[in-house]
Amino acid sequence: MTVAKKVLITGASGYLGRYAVQAFKDKGYYVRALVRNPDKIKTPGLHGEPAVFDIIDEIVIGDVTSPETLTGLCKGIDIVFCALGLTSPDARHTSYDVDYLGNKRILDQAIAEHVSRFIYVSVFNQDKMPGIPTIKSHELFVADLKTSGLSWAVIRPNGYFSDMGRFFSMAESGHIFMIGDGDKKINPVHGADLARVCVDAVDGDKREIPVGGPDIFTFKETMDLAFHACGKTPWITELPMWLAEGGLMITGLFNRNLADLLSFAVEALKFDHVAPAYGTRHLKDFFAELAAAKH
Repeated sequence: MTVAKKVLITGASGYLGRYAVQAFKDKGYYVRALVRNPDKIKTPGLHGEPAVFDIIDEIVIGDVTSPETLTGLCKGIDIVFCALGLTSPDARHTSYDVDYLGNKRILDQAIAEHVSRFIYVSVFNQDKMPGIPTIKSHELFVADLKTSGLSWAVIRPNGYFSDMGRFFSMAESGHIFMIGDGDKKINPVHGADLARVCVDAVDGDKREIPVGGPDIFTFKETMDLAFHACGKTPWITELPMWLAEGGLMITGLFNRNLADLLSFAVEALKFDHVAPAYGTRHLKDFFAELAAAKH
């Protein structure tokens, strides 16, 4: 009888994390999931990501900013898959605290337990945004991973469908403020398609894996798609880049963590994010599913 390999999934309650749980289970892995709130994964997510509570083999309730909750996390684990990152403002913690120090705590345990492979999800086009705090924190960790002595792979998605879901939410309100002229291109990827790439990376020989979806749009085109799915006439107001950057400076005076996270969103609108295409799921269908769920 073959014993199933064990994978630790961190960030298991997030958009990609849930699809990763499902994908690893489909491949026959034993899944240990690190979550802060297990109730969150008992119901589907805001962007259609699945409820995965019932298919996880072992749930560990912990927080990477609290080392005492992580004891023994990697014990008996073959593969570590990290989809962990700070995605919303936190009054107590910065990107450095979570994206670097938090992931480093996982890595240190993985090294001690001699895991066979460590898969980490970072960011596409990181070389074009080296000064952004979120990017710096992720890439500090990547540097440590590369010198850890472990077998590793870094997945670099250019944008999730859930990120595009924010355009849908704004379109529902009837109006979108667009920073810049919206002509930069992106081919975002569905969480399920990205999760397949992540699972395949366990047995693959690639180390840096940029990932996009099958369809390329300008940012303005994604907004138009969102309005169409909502059944509303597009109403988009263009804001000059200098105004957005000025707003970031002012925000930083009052809320440094919020400004750091927003700086990534603003900087990313300055250039194209077209990555190698994977998957079969389309943004138009994703928006239609969001609209159907609302009604």
